[in-house]
Amino acid sequence: MSTIVVGYVAKPEGEAALRSALEEARLRSSRVVLVHATRADEPDAGLAEAVEHLAGSGLEHEVRVSTGAFDPAEDLLRISEEVGATLIVIGLRRRTPVGKLLLGSNAQRILLDAGPPVLAVKVGD
Repeated sequence: MSTIVVGYVAKPEGEAALRSALEEARLRSSRVVLVHATRADEPDAGLAEAVEHLAGSGLEHEVRVSTGAFDPAEDLLRISEEVGATLIVIGLRRRTPVGKLLLGSNAQRILLDAGPPVLAVKVGD
């Protein structure tokens, strides 16, 4: 069975990434590994809703909480490699003109360094 890894934060871009990951998992008959990036002092921030959404999907899933050194890109890439991900899904938010130029260091690193394909889901205004 293939595995889709989704980077999740309790923000609109994280929620959009989770929705898209679940859609892709249904289409590909895949399991989902949700990587929740959070600070060590608030490990459950926004996670309950995501777990509920996963449980309601009927798909095989796993949740990993990334609180280590708080390098979300590194954690997502490491976990993707560990589980043999066939697809990584991340969310992107609308950015200012300068932000567009820079894209965002985490997103850019994932897009450039990931082994499997990356689906970047854009959240509008």
